[in-house]
Amino acid sequence: MLVVARSQVDRGTRLAYHHHPHHLIAWATSATVTVRTGARDWLVPPTHALWLPAGTPHAVDVLRPGDSCTVAVDATRCPITWAESVGIAITPLVRELIVYLDRDPRPDPRRTRVESVLLDLLEPTAGTTLHVPLPTDPRIRTIADSLIANPADQRDLAAWGHEVGAGVRTLTRLFSNETGMTFARWRTHVRMRAALTHLAHGTSIGATARAVGYRKPGAFSDAFFRVTGQSPSRWLPLGVES
Repeated sequence: MLVVARSQVDRGTRLAYHHHPHHLIAWATSATVTVRTGARDWLVPPTHALWLPAGTPHAVDVLRPGDSCTVAVDATRCPITWAESVGIAITPLVRELIVYLDRDPRPDPRRTRVESVLLDLLEPTAGTTLHVPLPTDPRIRTIADSLIANPADQRDLAAWGHEVGAGVRTLTRLFSNETGMTFARWRTHVRMRAALTHLAHGTSIGATARAVGYRKPGAFSDAFFRVTGQSPSRWLPLGVES
């Protein structure tokens, strides 16, 4: 029912929109990868994976090189019925089950039981920690793409307006209509999403705060908690000091 494929991916690798006849579990074990599905842009940190239902068109961009893992699930035999893409947590047990299935691909009753346990353990996580809505208007899409690439950019809407040729009121209205968020809230979500990868790679809270545009770690921690409901220290690997 499950096929595990592990590979190394290089920065700058891009896959245009495509789809598969099977469900996918896309897990960037050490790389930083974004996956676009229609109007959503997902950044998948090593602590999570992305569930893509069979037939979902998606595009992939590699922002940081490293290892990746894809688990293909037979859609005709899978008990999971999630109709939309969703983030899933890679717990230590889920990680070890995937590693086991990759190490021993022989079809036998033991593997079948492990596959069933793995699928039974998968749970969706809060989507706001993993994706941000992408606008389509070319003016604010330029802003969105720039901030996703550099979340520490401090320019306000007035400064962006000079670059894209639109007034503050127009940009404010467009962000609200196309993302359901204010510009400030949308940028905060982009920053917190980027912070997940820094933290998952063992970057200190202070360095992560600076990398995503915060001068004070305390302000960053407060914003992180408002968006995710958790302290940033919860996302650091075991043994890494904040």
